[in-house]
Amino acid sequence: MPSQKLVATLASPLRLIPDAVHSRLLAATCNHLMRGLRIGGRLHELDGKTIRVRVSDVPMSYSLTIRGGRLYANTSGPGDACITGKLADFWLLATRTEDPDTLFFNRRLVIEGDTETGLYVKNLLDGLEFDWQAHFRDVTGRKPPAPLVRAVSWISDRARARRRHGAVSASRRSSMPASPYQ
Repeated sequence: MPSQKLVATLASPLRLIPDAVHSRLLAATCNHLMRGLRIGGRLHELDGKTIRVRVSDVPMSYSLTIRGGRLYANTSGPGDACITGKLADFWLLATRTEDPDTLFFNRRLVIEGDTETGLYVKNLLDGLEFDWQAHFRDVTGRKPPAPLVRAVSWISDRARARRRHGAVSASRRSSMPASPYQ
């Protein structure tokens, strides 16, 4: 879970930015990050749909319409589906620290409106895997250099090991000690 200090640090400046600007920035960021990835091809099912993302504890909201496999800021209307949650939970979702199913099942993120649209978005997020090499190739037109591939692999392996270690430590803390009578 991200620290309260991190969430407070992020929340303060976010409150000052109008929702329309948030929506434009999120659309541009997502469109850039989708370059070279398969997710763009899966958005056709949502063509013409508007998704609202409401961050309840900041408060702020994003409104995005999907057209032609791209996201566009939308400032009109309530949207077809709305996903609501706290900033910390959206942070966990964005950083893939927490499984989307867990966040939705525990009602830390809630879908309202057209449930079918909301579930499709949730399933897209759940199956999302960022292929940074494909993204790099699409953006630069070149294959990533070998030293960069090694560096990113090393960082990724270390982060995975830290997450695994943290999960093991947390499960040990939460489990009861073994009985001396076994």
